[in-house]
Amino acid sequence: MSLLLQGPPGFPPGAIPFEVVLIVRSVMTTIAAIALGIPIIRALSRRFIERPPVQPGLPPEVLLRLERIEQAVDSIAIEVERVSEGQRYTTRLLSEGRASGGTSATGGAPGDVRPPR
Repeated sequence: MSLLLQGPPGFPPGAIPFEVVLIVRSVMTTIAAIALGIPIIRALSRRFIERPPVQPGLPPEVLLRLERIEQAVDSIAIEVERVSEGQRYTTRLLSEGRASGGTSATGGAPGDVRPPR
């Protein structure tokens, strides 16, 4: 009965070669590094890759200046549109004057030059 209560027989000293112990130790270390490394790498990649880009903050003076520039560009665009509309109107008057019988928009013959009033 004493045989049943005893554990398995142990290995005699030096029965497992030292190289096998090194291989088993390196395999276990690699498995532990992979098991701990994958979640850490995944967390770091989420932190750096999926983060929304940070918008640089502009000083209020720059924002005010940009707003004034935008208003100036808008007013210039309106004035350019007015000038081009005036040119279209003048061109239409001149073309109608030539088509209506040879008189210019000033009311004289095509070659007449009137002094300004």
